[in-house]
Amino acid sequence: MIKGIEIIDLGLLLKNEKILVLADFHIGYEETLNKQGILVPKFQFKDIIKRLTKIFSRLKKDKLKIIINGDIKHEFGTISEQEWRETLRLLDFLTKFCDEIILIKGNHDTIIGPIAKKKNIKIVEHYLTKKGILITHGHKIPKKEILKKTKTIIIAHEHPAISLREDIRTEKFKCFLKGRWKRKSLIVMPSFCLATEGTDVLSEKLLSPFLGQDISNFEVFVVADKVYDFGKLKNLNQPL
Repeated sequence: MIKGIEIIDLGLLLKNEKILVLADFHIGYEETLNKQGILVPKFQFKDIIKRLTKIFSRLKKDKLKIIINGDIKHEFGTISEQEWRETLRLLDFLTKFCDEIILIKGNHDTIIGPIAKKKNIKIVEHYLTKKGILITHGHKIPKKEILKKTKTIIIAHEHPAISLREDIRTEKFKCFLKGRWKRKSLIVMPSFCLATEGTDVLSEKLLSPFLGQDISNFEVFVVADKVYDFGKLKNLNQPL
């Protein structure tokens, strides 16, 4: 996408700094739906582990720093039983492949402290690398003094996806977006929540203040069996 930043399935590898960025797992999403009367099986955790296993099989054996860019769990004001159990198991799994895990606080992470404390994991509002890459969840704009040191911004929060139509069939795919925000490079990550594809950026309202602009010139990278460069948003099929 940008020199030194590579898409690895639903993650981003900052190659020069040996950092893997993942985002928006929303562990516990199925339990929340079940409480609302929407009965879905709790399949997501198993599928997440399978997908992460494939990602780590593609990487070198060097230990990484893993940054989770917000919303590791789903519930706002509590920690559900599913969240306790599966978030701790996820962190245990990731620990096998890294020297350090850092949790960036997302808008769903109002009560993440007890989980992080149990595993001795640091929670931060954002993370600025030595190369000037700012990793922040994307639900709010960081302070000016942080942005002054930043060349590239990586956000999550939006869960970008696009719906592609072929004849009468329409499919939605998770995607990365790459564009600009105030003269800085901006990358928007898809979610690692496998229970839903996300927000169709061609037709649905966007939430992040970083995307409160014309994004028609943003480039789209669709994640399917591999990563596909779809060019600019404005050249894709029109909203359904």
